Amino acid sequence: MATVTCTNKGCGKSFVESDNHDTSCGHHPGAPVFHEGLKGWSCCSKRVTDFDDFLKIQGCTVGKHSTVAAPAPAAAPAAAASAPVTTDVNGKEVYGSIPPQAAPAAPATQDSFQPKPVEKEPETKEQDLHDPADAVIASGTQCKRRGCGYAYVDESSKTGECVFHHGAPIFHEGSKGWSCCSRKVLEFEEFVKIQGCTKGKHRFLDAPKGSAEEYVECRRDWYQTQTSVIISVFAKKVDKASTTCVFKEDELLLEGKLADGKRFKYHSQLVQPISPEHSKYEVLSTKVEITLRKANGISWPSIEPRTDIVSFTTFGTTGTVGTIGGKTALVAKDAPVHLLKKQ
Repeated sequence: MATVTCTNKGCGKSFVESDNHDTSCGHHPGAPVFHEGLKGWSCCSKRVTDFDDFLKIQGCTVGKHSTVAAPAPAAAPAAAASAPVTTDVNGKEVYGSIPPQAAPAAPATQDSFQPKPVEKEPETKEQDLHDPADAVIASGTQCKRRGCGYAYVDESSKTGECVFHHGAPIFHEGSKGWSCCSRKVLEFEEFVKIQGCTKGKHRFLDAPKGSAEEYVECRRDWYQTQTSVIISVFAKKVDKASTTCVFKEDELLLEGKLADGKRFKYHSQLVQPISPEHSKYEVLSTKVEITLRKANGISWPSIEPRTDIVSFTTFGTTGTVGTIGGKTALVAKDAPVHLLKKQ
């Protein structure tokens, strides 16, 4: 009899209907919860920081496997417009008021801002990891590649095609997706269904740990004001003494260490120049918060330089409220508009 895949949240196992009993499935009846770097389910109390560990949280409810798709969530009501957020000379955020106009910026001496290329350190890619040919794999073991979920059956499973995501999950302003492909969705149920963008062979065993330090990918989010760009790198229990952040005019270099010995890093070129001496970072209990002080009044469409920018988040010509999705970058009158790279 053909096997089918269970659609209950947190299960995803393959089963045969004749073997489907009242205690066959361990799943989560609640919804996923992501808050300040912690990940878990609303139906149980366990919380983890790594996305892969979140997917491994054992179901808190026992029942039969199901093939019924989860119902589509109801549309959320439109959010009310928020009061404008500004920043005073001391770096404090002020809600609902407009700061006095700053003095005109000194005329720029360059025609355009061109970030310097950076040499990236070689990294071990997911698509380069494979199981040994003589590996002994237990039946039912799930593929370790993200977005696959295939369960091992027999030796033919080792050579079967695997469709997976080689990147990291990205959650930004309500949208969810993967760093390796462009599709973005709003609901978590739709996120786990995003088809993989890379093809290869299944990997059923954990990657071997060598002598080199293990790096983990941390979730990031960001927003901006008229004068600053604020980036949050979500990581719990960061060792302050082992965390460094280097600010350059066109580059950001963050490296840190977690309490369990794993390391994380975030190196990025910047789409617009910053003032390194006025930029800062702070290690908090659940994240590292980075504040980049803009060198001009231009709105940032992204953190890193990109060629696929189609819209800007602008602040208007009077420096008040923003316009999300604007096709033209409207900025303060003292901003050197000629520094904005044309797309």
